[in-house]
Formats: sequence, structure tokens, C-alpha cells
Amino acid sequence: MYSYKNIKIFSGNSNPELAKSIVDFLELPMGDALVTRFSDGEVWVEIKENVRGMDTFVIQPTSQPANENLMELLVMIDALKRSSADRITAVLPYYGYARQDRKVAPRTPISAKLVADLLTAAGADRVLSLDMHAGQIQGFFNIPVDNLFAMPVFLKYLQDNLQDDMVVIAPDAGAAERSRAYAKRLSCPLAMIDKRRTRPNVSEVMNVIGDVSGKRAIIIDDIVDTAGTITQAVEALLKNGAKEVYGVCTHAVLSGPALERISKSNIKKLVTTDSIRPASEAKKCSKIEVLSVANLLGEAIRRIYHADSVSSLFI
Repeated sequence: MYSYKNIKIFSGNSNPELAKSIVDFLELPMGDALVTRFSDGEVWVEIKENVRGMDTFVIQPTSQPANENLMELLVMIDALKRSSADRITAVLPYYGYARQDRKVAPRTPISAKLVADLLTAAGADRVLSLDMHAGQIQGFFNIPVDNLFAMPVFLKYLQDNLQDDMVVIAPDAGAAERSRAYAKRLSCPLAMIDKRRTRPNVSEVMNVIGDVSGKRAIIIDDIVDTAGTITQAVEALLKNGAKEVYGVCTHAVLSGPALERISKSNIKKLVTTDSIRPASEAKKCSKIEVLSVANLLGEAIRRIYHADSVSSLFI
């Protein structure tokens, strides 16, 4: 039985349902904080209980609206710092701006680094995230970062429901390492999509590299935003002989035409997590299935608080 004498967990407005599931897993009450707005839209935060000397965690994915949710997180961290919290951990199940992790053209920002600087300047002592878009983002921080993987949650689903004739698909070269890890654990072959991205949120599938004929194809990705890549990949895989196609993604951003594209596509199912609060339209879509990462995040919080190993979760 674990003791939680000096821990407080707070939530912003981005995904309160996930935060509630996490505190329920830990059998803790939710921290009492008022997070609202002035009439002009400025963020107003008041921590309504004593946090002096406490180990505090703020759960706030910086999903859409990204700027609003990021600002809420920064103001909450500042409020905790000024309330003499002993340690502040920013829990970002979805780390926004992560796709801008390097200069891809002249005179462009590295926004993932900017967000890291903002979190540190606000007073975060530690960051806990889930399937960051690029592993090197951890190096943008001068504070400890725990980057969890949703793989255990997805592996259980795939092993329970789709065990036979599987082939894991990397939707682009950047996803090859993640997809190879899934293929190894599922003891199945790996194939890859040759994709060209002409501009942000616009891509074109060129070729399928590998044998998918007669197999159940599982596309593994970290983010599905406008769903252009995954729906094009589905059609390419079916044309190359795949008998059915599933998608697995940690973060279902699902902006713009994403839901319409998924509904009209021949994808059998898109399996995702609740790292981002599912929109009401997504909940109604029969092709989208949401798995919870609350227990995974809750266990990581427990281990951080008790100074236990977090990496051993994934051995």
C-alpha cells in the first residue's frame, strides 16, 4: 500500500475526463483549482488549497485550442510556484507544437524548443509526456523529461483482437523505428509507405515497400491530424492486396476534414487513445475506437512520486 501524503494533482480545462480517470486510478482526490477567464479572455487561475512543500502534478494536454491550453498550463505552473509547491511536474499527454522540432526551411522557428523554454521559465521542475512526435524534444529541456509510450495499451488490443496474418505498416520513414518495435513484439513482418509531404498537412503516397498481399495491415503512427496520410495509405495498401487495414495512433488531433475522410475511407478501424479529449463527433464515428491511457499515466505519476523506475514500465 502506497502513501500519498504530500502529493496534489491538478487539471486544466483541456482534458478533465482523463485527469479524473488518473486520480481515480491513484485513489486520490482532484486538486482544488479554479481555472477560468477574465471577460477579455485572459486566463485566471486560483489554487484553492495549500500546496506548500507538496509534490504537484498539472495534467494538461496542449491540444486544440493549442494556444489557450498552453497558456492555461503556464499560468497554473506559475500559480503553484508562487504558492511554494516543492516540485511541479507538467503532465502533457499530448505535447503541442512537437511537429516543429527542427528547421525544415530557412527562417522558420523551432517551436517545440520554444514551448520547452516556456515551461521551464514558468517554473516546471519536470515534464511527463506520451509518445512525443520526436525523441530529440527531450533534449530541448534542462529539466528531467519522462516520455512514455502508449505501446503496451495498443499491443494488448492488437493481441486480443487482431492476432492473425498481421503486417505492421510504417506510414513514412520517420515512423520506421516505432513501427519496427511493434512488429518485433507482435512477431510479424514490417512494411513501409513511401510518402512525400509537399507542404504542412498535405502529403502524397508514392509506393508501398514490402509484401502486404493477403494480410491484415496495421498502420502505426503517433498523430493523425487531417487524416490525409492515413486514408491515402489505406487505399494504397488495399490496391497492393491487403485484405483489410487498421490504423493505430496515440494522438487523434482530427482537425479539418479528418472525420469526414475517415468515415468515407475503407479503413476498418482507427484505434487511438484519450490523450486528447475526443470530440463529440469522433465519439459517434463507428470507425474510431478510443483506449484509455489513464492507468499508464497514473502509474508513471505514482513512480515519479515514490522515486521508482519509470522506464521499467516498458521492459
